[in-house]
Amino acid sequence: MQLSLSIPALLFPAISLTMLAYNARYLAIAALIRQLHKQYLEDATQPVKRQITQLRKRLGIIKNMQAMAIISFLLAVITMFLIYVELVVWANVFFGISLVALIFSLLLSLLEVQLSTKALGIQLNKMEE
Repeated sequence: MQLSLSIPALLFPAISLTMLAYNARYLAIAALIRQLHKQYLEDATQPVKRQITQLRKRLGIIKNMQAMAIISFLLAVITMFLIYVELVVWANVFFGISLVALIFSLLLSLLEVQLSTKALGIQLNKMEE
């Protein structure tokens, strides 16, 4: 396959939209942590502690999701530069690594969604008590 400048450029909107989505998840969790902090100061029950544990895991995953997406974006830019200076072999290598980084980012996103669902289950169980 012949790699042209337009192929890695196709990743730009996808990665940018992914970063926006990740940022929205981060902001939602930050707001939830602030709310949970108030609740924890009033009543440090076991469900609240479990939620805090889940949120800590989710924050770590979101940090890694964002890092992998940024790495993917950076490698796509480097790929375009390498194509521009006609280092096609290296451009192919960097583009492949960029795609792998994006795959890892998306897999981490899937994991974070699973943990998010688990956290909602904790909240629902608390409400049913």
